[in-house]
Amino acid sequence: MVSLISLVDLVLYQLLANSFYRAARKMRTFGLSLSSKPSHQTCSYPSIAKCDVQGRNRMSQTIVCDIHGVILKTQSFFPFFMLVAFEGGSIFRAFLLLMSCPFLMVCDHEMKIKVMTFITFCGLKIKDMENVSRAVLPKFYLENLNVHVCEIFAGTGSKLVITNVPRVMVEGFLKEYLSVGDVIGTELHAIGGYFTDCLTSSGLVVKNKALKEYFGDRKPDIGIGTSSLNDHLFFSYCKEAYVMNNEESNKNSPNSMTMTRDKYPKPLIFHDGRLAFLPTPSASFCMFMWLPIGIFLAIYRILLGIILPYKLALELGVYSGIDLKIKGTVPKKTKPNKGVLFVCSHRTLLDPVFLSTSLAKPLTAVTYSLSKVSEFIAPIKTVRLTRNRKQDGETMQKLLSEGDLVVCPEGTTCREPYLLRFSSLFAELADEIVPVAMDTNVSMFYGTTASGLKCLDPIFFLMNPKPSYHIQILEKVPKELTCAGGKSSFEVANYIQKKLGDALGFECTNFTRRDKYLMLAGNEGIVQQDERKKCSY
Repeated sequence: MVSLISLVDLVLYQLLANSFYRAARKMRTFGLSLSSKPSHQTCSYPSIAKCDVQGRNRMSQTIVCDIHGVILKTQSFFPFFMLVAFEGGSIFRAFLLLMSCPFLMVCDHEMKIKVMTFITFCGLKIKDMENVSRAVLPKFYLENLNVHVCEIFAGTGSKLVITNVPRVMVEGFLKEYLSVGDVIGTELHAIGGYFTDCLTSSGLVVKNKALKEYFGDRKPDIGIGTSSLNDHLFFSYCKEAYVMNNEESNKNSPNSMTMTRDKYPKPLIFHDGRLAFLPTPSASFCMFMWLPIGIFLAIYRILLGIILPYKLALELGVYSGIDLKIKGTVPKKTKPNKGVLFVCSHRTLLDPVFLSTSLAKPLTAVTYSLSKVSEFIAPIKTVRLTRNRKQDGETMQKLLSEGDLVVCPEGTTCREPYLLRFSSLFAELADEIVPVAMDTNVSMFYGTTASGLKCLDPIFFLMNPKPSYHIQILEKVPKELTCAGGKSSFEVANYIQKKLGDALGFECTNFTRRDKYLMLAGNEGIVQQDERKKCSY
């Protein structure tokens, strides 16, 4: 009830009354300006493009700026609130935020932040926000970085970011990826592990006031901001100031607004969350319109693999929008009484299913753990491993004696163009090893997760309008490069990892399943027997 009353107060008083009041003041100011000389405000500060990155040593200097419209090239912070609402909250919270867009259109910047903050954070668990801040937001922030600002950051010693968006949304990324020393942002009130429905008593951060309180009588060396009046007040406290001017910046440096992967200040190897796109208002609206169709399409595609024979399921699956490309052929067996071991790069839980369907032959897949739902809908045989090396080796040897086997030595999926360290167990079990380079691409939903409901992974992947699977079957590993030829299991595993990395254009790493889950979920990704239904895959 208290939250409802606060929402009514926010909408009726804060939103409507204050917005009309501010609009009246703007009209009054505009009317007065008509009676005098035409108002033609020009910016007295140089463009950011004129800031010489290499002209002098800035390591002893201090830089101050905002993340909104400066560090990030996007002009709206709505997509990042939507990410928190969807990934940290629920689909219903995200829908409510989307429905607030008509109200946000008549609000000024300050009121927009208040409305979006209320809808996004009221009743949200602090733990969920921390997960989103650590595992979801960095990907989208990195993709929206301004290259020139990052270059200036890299050459500056002390960095301070002042913003009126909630501090919890940006602090982790700024300190982890841009080495920002201090972040001043809007503080949120929390009780018992949950965010409440209001800001702290200090309210939204006022940049020029916060800057003056932080530095006192001193002045920062460099300030970067927009051409707004508030930032002009902010500039007055800086020794040197530059304005974000996208047109001039693009003219002087064509690539200044494009952040490619090789320019990331820190490599992005792991990230979590379901959304594969930046949820702007229009993109979010399209997603919600697509959801009923996507759910039906996912069920249809699952039934194709379960009910129909391989060839027909493959054809109808392609007609439904799945982009499937297959390259290479399976070499002939040299040992008729033993199956071929297919060693795959691991992109989604459906890797063995797509390989089996593409080859039009039954395969057995081994996994460390699998949800009951995924096991039920899987059209191929799946066998769980125990993480006991001796026992798992005996299990895989038995399965190979019965037929062909699929294994993903990485032990977990990776979305980015990297291969995790390969477990060497598979190399000790077979002489006939066929590497399979698998890659996927999605436009709306990721079919993997580290902290969400993993039993929904296949469904989310198949909900995409046009998911793609590219399968490249490589040549069989020569016998002299296997354990039977005198190589150690580690040498074989590293050799196959490199072959798959070269085929895919991926970088090989030493990261493991444990590293991924510690980074994304704060645990080691090991599922106890009584937690199998949650499926850590």
